[in-house]
Amino acid sequence: MTALTLTNVHKSFGEIEVLKDINLTVEDGEFVVFVGPSGCGKSTLLRVIAGLEDASSGTVNIGGDVVNAVPPAKRGIAMVFQSYALYPHLSVRDNMALGLRQEKQPKSVIEERVEKAVEMLDLAAYVDRRPSDLSGGQRQRVAIGRAIVRDPKLFLFDEPLSNLDAALRMNTRIEIAELHRTLSASMIYVTHDQTEAMTLADKIVVLRDGRVEQVGSPMELYNNPANQFVAGFLGSPSMNFLQKAPLAIPVNGTLGIRPEHLRIVPKGRIKGAVTHVERLGGDTNLLVATDEKEALTVRLFGQNGTNVGEKIELDFDDHAAFVFDAEMQRAAL
Repeated sequence: MTALTLTNVHKSFGEIEVLKDINLTVEDGEFVVFVGPSGCGKSTLLRVIAGLEDASSGTVNIGGDVVNAVPPAKRGIAMVFQSYALYPHLSVRDNMALGLRQEKQPKSVIEERVEKAVEMLDLAAYVDRRPSDLSGGQRQRVAIGRAIVRDPKLFLFDEPLSNLDAALRMNTRIEIAELHRTLSASMIYVTHDQTEAMTLADKIVVLRDGRVEQVGSPMELYNNPANQFVAGFLGSPSMNFLQKAPLAIPVNGTLGIRPEHLRIVPKGRIKGAVTHVERLGGDTNLLVATDEKEALTVRLFGQNGTNVGEKIELDFDDHAAFVFDAEMQRAAL
């Protein structure tokens, strides 16, 4: 069964069009990540799916039912917010149970679902505490548990890790991935962090200026970006773009080379000087100013003794390069 189908969805605020002709299908059990820069429309799209915003036009279909006129509480969705949105005067157990009580679910059902979520999220030691007695990561797990107990058709996550520090983000990201595998549930996850997108998604939806730029698996988008925007957005460090390319490209075109595909050689097609070195232990990143006055990043695996100011020569395998035309679309090499 298809979990979600969006057909020709538009959303405007007055004269400002925020979403432009969105067409998307999310399959049952699929983990889909919306990613893109700030202002691209990803959170607005999630709110349209949830029913917190009305689509200006187009159709939202959840689990086979058109829900455009259905209020959020009856759409069969559960949403996890960036801000946790927990009730400060309620315990962990009562925060997780509140929605079910409001639905007038039987006490036995509420207890069974809450205990299952508590066990799944390793919250047994905290069920009688209030949110103020919890860490940020624990609060987010409670918010996720509150969503789990509703047994929704579709989970919606709106930048749930943004308020956590780096270590907690990684741990919670792993927990969300494990949760998806355990529940086999359909999930949509909004983030501006391409690392979260690459590590969590079955399918990534890249958005820019309210439009879908490309949809595909993380490796499909990384290895075969449709255009220069997608190529530059996915990958850390970002792809290098050169207008003065050492091979034939279209007029006003651009050559794209990922930092890990560049190598230092005795005689190379790209020459330049090292302007900065990032020694990360497992990797070394070199920032290079080329003789053609363009900047690029070289990612070297392991530790490297190259220093700032050194002249180096670089090369790459042509099959690893990308070419984009004057309209920034992918072109043949």
